[in-house]
Amino acid sequence: MKAIWLFCLGFVCLQQAAMAEVIEVPGTGRWADVAFSTAEVNRATQVRYSDVLADYAAAKQLDADAALTRRVRKIGATLVAAAATLKPEVKQWNWEFHTTSDPGAEAFCMAGGKLVIGSAFVDRLKLSDGELAMLLAHEIAHAVAEHHREELSEVLRIGGRKTTTAQVAMAQLDLDLSLQLRLATLSIQQETEADDLGMLLAHRAGWSTRDMLGFYTKLAATAPPQSLFTSYPSMASRLSMAKGMAKLFEGMEGEGARR
Repeated sequence: MKAIWLFCLGFVCLQQAAMAEVIEVPGTGRWADVAFSTAEVNRATQVRYSDVLADYAAAKQLDADAALTRRVRKIGATLVAAAATLKPEVKQWNWEFHTTSDPGAEAFCMAGGKLVIGSAFVDRLKLSDGELAMLLAHEIAHAVAEHHREELSEVLRIGGRKTTTAQVAMAQLDLDLSLQLRLATLSIQQETEADDLGMLLAHRAGWSTRDMLGFYTKLAATAPPQSLFTSYPSMASRLSMAKGMAKLFEGMEGEGARR
């Protein structure tokens, strides 16, 4: 009987191990444990994204600023091309760029390259094209790094692998505040990584370091006081990171000019 129990336990462990995968985040070299496939997470996200767009459309808040939507899509295309130099498979994703006039919306990117940018947020920061590129690059970096896939996989791990699908894990994350708090450390790590990778994408796409710094400077100047329970690094640390990355890029450009 004990031998049978041990065999069953071993079989379950093998099943769980088979589900797991380790992926490298492009540009940063960090390794992430994931359990769901890219395809499954992208499919689940597409359903969620379609629902979000439908809600905005019903409220007449979807792509209301046609000029901004064109800007976002034009700039976004340069960044996706840059991302493909680090991760070629992103060229196969169905990238979508939309804007919303919802006053509470800032910017987000779901798995598989599904972006929404808030027009009020862009207007409030008075973003130039280069600064808007940095905002988009940060969001695109989340998709390229497959942060949503990693987050949902962590939900699976915390829950003792009771969750069976990415869609169920997504619903759990939406409803469980304690789960969100437990993932705060991972979220801060991912936001920091999206800053780093985003700046790399913007640099590769040809946007200036001045505009990259301009974005973070404006963001720091307008950001509300940081709450105790936050999923973002401090604005001081983000601005410091941006300055350090800018110096690195400028040094690389200077070295190239001397050769």
